[in-house]
Amino acid sequence: MNPLYIILGVLALVVIYVIFAYNHFVALVQRTKEAWADIDVQLKRRYDLIPNLVETVKGYATHEREAFENVTTARSAAMNAQGAEAKGQAENMLSGALKSLFAVAEAYPDLKANQNFLALQTELSDTENKIQAARRFYNGNVRDLTTAVHSFPGNIIASIFKFETMQYFELGEADAAARQPVAVKF
Repeated sequence: MNPLYIILGVLALVVIYVIFAYNHFVALVQRTKEAWADIDVQLKRRYDLIPNLVETVKGYATHEREAFENVTTARSAAMNAQGAEAKGQAENMLSGALKSLFAVAEAYPDLKANQNFLALQTELSDTENKIQAARRFYNGNVRDLTTAVHSFPGNIIASIFKFETMQYFELGEADAAARQPVAVKF
């Protein structure tokens, strides 16, 4: 057998591997971006529900101004946050503000029985579940991309074509309170 054919065959296999590895990285990056977009969609839904919830509670608890202002401020900060880490911290602030709003609602039996409030509370709970699922999906895609970028021989292709890892959507060290389970009291 001619050594030239062997060299060409090996070279062809290397080129084919590089093409497949590059396309694999492109797919991982696109899936991760899609997962981030899913988080954004759910957060937008959440942001749209919050003003309705605040207005419903306001009608019953007019003297609880601080809780309303905290929710409005946290919502604004969350909507303007950029990047996974900043978005995560802002969302945790918003979750805390919403918890205080629901605590206010606990003090008003008429409000807890109001159909609009109950419907908004159910919608917000459903949205929170969807946000959690979207976060898990995003973090799973980030994990897959990170593994591919750091694994051999994919790390060679990743460094040649400048593929980089992305940040996980997670709670920061300052958000230790958010890691604690929510106390439910009846």
